[in-house]
Amino acid sequence: MWDDWLQPTSCDRAVTPPVAGGIVNEFVRPGFDRRSFLKYSGVLGAAATITGGLSACSGGPASTGSVGAGADTDLVTAVIGYGNNQSWDPTLSASAFTMAAMQHVYEGLLDTDPLTRQPYAALGTEVPADLNATSWKFTLRDGAKWHDGQPVTADDVVFTFQRILDPKLKVLTYNFFASWLKEVKKVDEKSVELLLNFPFPDGAPRLTIAKIMPKHVFSQPGAWDLAKNGKAVGSGPYKQVSHQPKSNTTFEAFADYNGPRPAAFKKMNWLSIVDASARVAKISGASAEAQISDNIPYANIEQLKTSGLTVEGGKGMNHLFLMFNTANKPFDDVRVRQALFTAIDTQKLIEVALKGRGRASTSFLNEDNPAYAKAKTVYSYDPAKAKALLAEAGVTDLTINLLAVNLSWIVDCLPTIAASWNAIGVKTTLQPQDTAAVFTKMDQNADYQVVAAASNPNQFGADADLILRYNYTQGGSWMKYTRWENSAGAKAIFAKMDQAVRATDADTRTKLTHEYLDLVAEQAVLYPVVHTELMTAWNGKKLSGVKAQPYPGINLLQTKRA
Repeated sequence: MWDDWLQPTSCDRAVTPPVAGGIVNEFVRPGFDRRSFLKYSGVLGAAATITGGLSACSGGPASTGSVGAGADTDLVTAVIGYGNNQSWDPTLSASAFTMAAMQHVYEGLLDTDPLTRQPYAALGTEVPADLNATSWKFTLRDGAKWHDGQPVTADDVVFTFQRILDPKLKVLTYNFFASWLKEVKKVDEKSVELLLNFPFPDGAPRLTIAKIMPKHVFSQPGAWDLAKNGKAVGSGPYKQVSHQPKSNTTFEAFADYNGPRPAAFKKMNWLSIVDASARVAKISGASAEAQISDNIPYANIEQLKTSGLTVEGGKGMNHLFLMFNTANKPFDDVRVRQALFTAIDTQKLIEVALKGRGRASTSFLNEDNPAYAKAKTVYSYDPAKAKALLAEAGVTDLTINLLAVNLSWIVDCLPTIAASWNAIGVKTTLQPQDTAAVFTKMDQNADYQVVAAASNPNQFGADADLILRYNYTQGGSWMKYTRWENSAGAKAIFAKMDQAVRATDADTRTKLTHEYLDLVAEQAVLYPVVHTELMTAWNGKKLSGVKAQPYPGINLLQTKRA
């Protein structure tokens, strides 16, 4: 989910280290100190009380009162399997709940289809005709208004991008734009120009990450703190009307919205329920309150189908990864890292823990990604080869404490990993912990060895450069956690990535992309074990047009009442 994405855990948090279920995403962009991220997202310190439609956090269970129950045909109730107590600042958040909600509340100049990720005109009136140009001009939609009734102007667009591109602030979204976007200029009250450092067609779908925010609201003293704690004023089809952290967030259709994807429901109530059993209970049974839920446990799929619900999965970048602290010997030796990946019985892990809803990783990218190519190094299950690699590295009597986030499906996978390593003579102790505890240890340079966690960069986009830079960025949090960024191997990957992103020829870019993906696979410093499906369930008798997405959250902008 960080920001480098992790997925949320029982503490109602989505974690995405240097984004969910997404942390599923709570993500910490490369170069963004995680403690600062937690501070920005409101995790550290007392939450601010927000007035004007936002209620204080009760800390109690998800609301089951009138906002979500009953026979109100104008209301759709959704269950989101991630916490809603993270930042609502679109330039900072990687929370699975918040990012999904903001797709309904805010707009970019362009937004993207939640499945194809193809860009379409949102606040801007059209997609640039020449995506290989180094100047993109956008005219704003006539009549576009903020939820407080004020008109959307070019000043709002410039204000938003100035924040995103500010090298001193280095907000979460900075690293997704800074390399290719030079400046955003006001042309007149209704139009802007984006100046690019070099041709970059993949920048068009990334514009959906840059949610435009009203300058008259968020330029006020203290406004960004209010945004971090839940204040939302957008131009999208739904406006936020109440926000109860750890409980629920409610929305109403915005009457003055005149964009391409209007609200199909008068009201929405999104319940935040991290506990799997409670989430399943809320959508199932004769007294089911919700019509749709994301993050469905694999073990409950058939039960929900039998009860008449539709359950479908989305295949994408959701994955279990292993990350090594290379400052802790012998994990600085690539042969040891390769041995541990080779030793894992991935097929058993998929069958037992994931109930068949996964694929063994054959690249950092999932097989459905357009840029996918099978890596030159693939870690097929081979205990004999694993033993030989350890012997070649001169390693004997290795003992590992596997530190892991306590996300339920990750915990289900851990016994297979431990059994596989024990089988090659590597004594393994499992240490699943609250996600915050795991990352606090890494932030404090604790003497950890190997970490198992979940990630899903698809919340931000699907292009290979974006996905890899989430984890593999000079100065990024993930590289700091691995203690590897100054190695020759890391520098070779960073250089190849920079070459690829600047390549103007598509074939050259693809070739260079596959080359750095091969290097990432060979080095196996931070690498997926399996890619998994994310499951969504809904009542087909009440909702139509639902599509299961391969990243955390839901999107109801193309959904209607059945």
